[in-house]
Amino acid sequence: MKKVFLIALLFVATISSYAQDWQTDFATAKQLATKENKPIILVFQGSDWCAPCIKLDREVWSTESFKKYAKDHYVMLQADFPRKKKNALSEEQTAANAKLAETYNKNGIFPFVVVLDANGKVLGETSYKKTTPEAYIKELNAFAK
Repeated sequence: MKKVFLIALLFVATISSYAQDWQTDFATAKQLATKENKPIILVFQGSDWCAPCIKLDREVWSTESFKKYAKDHYVMLQADFPRKKKNALSEEQTAANAKLAETYNKNGIFPFVVVLDANGKVLGETSYKKTTPEAYIKELNAFAK
């Protein structure tokens, strides 16, 4: 019984070590970016209605290779705009995401990925592309240099 418990614990620890640590607060993301000397990857998405957003999540953000790389190289910031009532965000989060969109996504593009420095300065922009996580990382890194 002890072995089963230890194996389960090890499995959970391994999985959680590669979990994507998405921030939802811009101020927190900027503080982390400053402290850790990392760029911010700001992702505008419609998690429950935008097909390219869902594909980007499945093909890049949720892959083990991206999560492993991002953990050491980026501060991930999510601005979600769900449409279904069951996925509704708090009023505060909805307002915060709208404020981010006013500043960084005036054209309302989804998905829209903005690479920022720790002060919030735009370094580059991209969107969904049918590509590998490694190629997407290369593109994001090109903006951050």
